[in-house]
Amino acid sequence: MISSLIGFASVLVLAFMRVPLGIALGLVGVVGFTYESSFRAAMSSASRLVIDASQSYGLSVVPLFILMGLMVERGGMAKELYRAAYVFLGHRRGGLAMSTICACGMFSAICGSSLATAATMSKVSMPEMRRYKYNDSLASASIAAGGTLGILIPPSVILVIYGLITNASVGKLFIAGILPGLVGVLFYLGAVRYVVSRDPAAGPAGEKTSWPERGRALLDVWTTLGLFVFVIGGIYVGAFTPTEAAGMGAAGAILIAAFRRVLSIKVLMEVTREAALTTAKLFMVVFGAMIFSNFVNRAGLPDALIGVVQSFDVSPLGVIFVILAIYLVLGCVFESLSMILLTVPIFAPLVEGLGFDLVWFGILVVVATEISLITPPIGLNVFVLKGVLKDVSVKTIFKGVTPFWIADILRLILLALVPAIALWLPSLMK
Repeated sequence: MISSLIGFASVLVLAFMRVPLGIALGLVGVVGFTYESSFRAAMSSASRLVIDASQSYGLSVVPLFILMGLMVERGGMAKELYRAAYVFLGHRRGGLAMSTICACGMFSAICGSSLATAATMSKVSMPEMRRYKYNDSLASASIAAGGTLGILIPPSVILVIYGLITNASVGKLFIAGILPGLVGVLFYLGAVRYVVSRDPAAGPAGEKTSWPERGRALLDVWTTLGLFVFVIGGIYVGAFTPTEAAGMGAAGAILIAAFRRVLSIKVLMEVTREAALTTAKLFMVVFGAMIFSNFVNRAGLPDALIGVVQSFDVSPLGVIFVILAIYLVLGCVFESLSMILLTVPIFAPLVEGLGFDLVWFGILVVVATEISLITPPIGLNVFVLKGVLKDVSVKTIFKGVTPFWIADILRLILLALVPAIALWLPSLMK
């Protein structure tokens, strides 16, 4: 156990020294396994893990969903999604911020990236909110918070990586993320309502639209929403596996882009190149995490943690809340993917040993890491927005997101106390 704790501390030190996380995890994993066994055994184990993982059919879901998300982003679908949300909510106080959150949720359902969702929606919704003289704090915060839904609402690359690390069903993880994602949207809408109830001038009402206009707005987004229903619905009813669904989704996104006349050889080459580079970076980190996880298991840390927990008079649910508190603290200094790759190999065996469902725990982990995207000092979504909105200060955005991350903590507590919110839909899968 001592060697694995030293290894974990070593990874943290290397990460703070700006060593790429994948290299830090892999290096510590090999050195630690060498200490526990031998250098030859460590290299043999690491090479076998990398070869087996790279040949895994299930791993191909990652580049395909990344390609799908990038193609959707290039397809210019964000504007139509925002318009569809605005025609139903824009006439309310804070309605444009509410529309932004709903549009982020819909865009997340076909993008799978929080950063891409925040960056894309900022270009669509921020000009509209400024036109109606929205407070910069509320306007930017609604985009930053809405963007966090990208790593939970399926298809989510983070959920795929969690499934690969824990051997949990990716299909069930996708379906399990739907209701918690919708709960997140409702809680964010409540946060907007709270802000405008205290300061009505922060979010003036927009124009009311007629029902024929609402119908036309929905017709504009039928292809986008249809792609989500086709991909996720196909997984739910058992028509195809997550990998097959990723292929269908990528092909569907390309067809939609062609239908919208935004597809060209140049765009296709750029998107394919970006998807390949992103996938390569992710795979390097995932392989490093697998090597590190192998060392941690060899050193006996999960069994030792279970023994420590059993020696204290703490309920299993109490252990879950302690783990979630650790995630909230780590979220202040680590970004989401780093947190998952560092901690899941340690916590997942402990949680499984306590008798909890790893699919449910995966949703809790992702919601906890969502909070890290909008909390200081890291808050990647906040800094992405700052890069797009040059005239809005980081302090203004962080101030605005406070009600939203409080809503996220309340949602996290609710999901921990009521596992059925995440597990009901997966239990009905074929």
